[in-house]
Amino acid sequence: MNKSESLKLVEIIFRALDEKKASDIKILDIEKVTPIADYFVIASGSNENQVQAMMDNVDEKMSRSGYEMNHLEGFHRGGWVLLDYGNVVVHIFDEESRAFYDLDRIWKDGEEVDPAQFAPAKED
Repeated sequence: MNKSESLKLVEIIFRALDEKKASDIKILDIEKVTPIADYFVIASGSNENQVQAMMDNVDEKMSRSGYEMNHLEGFHRGGWVLLDYGNVVVHIFDEESRAFYDLDRIWKDGEEVDPAQFAPAKED
């Protein structure tokens, strides 16, 4: 999968998270930092139900677009869910777990991608 294809996955994931009112969605280009993926998408949910809804929506939208998850780790009760789509890895946290694990700081060498480019156009 090339970088442009990875970016298509990021867009689908961003929109799926945004539909479920994810907070603080951060997209990190980590290609130059590690060989494990091109992008990390990190998002927070306010409670266990929202984290589950975000995870389910990402999986549904990705499946409908023809992309299958390679691996799933964690579960919503654990406060952190990892969805692995190969070149794009999604981390969904509850707010407390996100602050605790602080992936934003750990992966700070990754280049932040402006998520506004993936947001649907607003109607006037």
